[in-house]
Amino acid sequence: MALSPATVDDYIAAFAPEMQALLQRVRATVRAAAPDAHEVISYRMPALKQHGVLVYFAAFRHHIGFYPPIRGDARLEQAAAPYAGEKGNLRFPLDEPIPYALIGRLTKLRAKQDKARYASGASTKR
Repeated sequence: MALSPATVDDYIAAFAPEMQALLQRVRATVRAAAPDAHEVISYRMPALKQHGVLVYFAAFRHHIGFYPPIRGDARLEQAAAPYAGEKGNLRFPLDEPIPYALIGRLTKLRAKQDKARYASGASTKR
């Protein structure tokens, strides 16, 4: 993508129909997991923001990327470990079924962490 998309719809529309379908399902999954959050484009990727950014997702040639690395729940970290890249960001290969249930659980954790950080008065800036 040469230009930064203005909306998540613009981002998704730039891909082939098969990828659009995957991205729309990821989008629906994260939105259902964090219904109080709203969509933004950040770093030229779709993101879900509550008080701070909860998650980013992006399409690549061979995978769907999911950011940031998940911390704070050992069981979820273990479930996500097979998809972790070198920096802990997740890569869901396109030649395997996308783990939508896991994406939902990860997003719920990030929303819970974001609410707790906001309630404690901690800065949401990173």
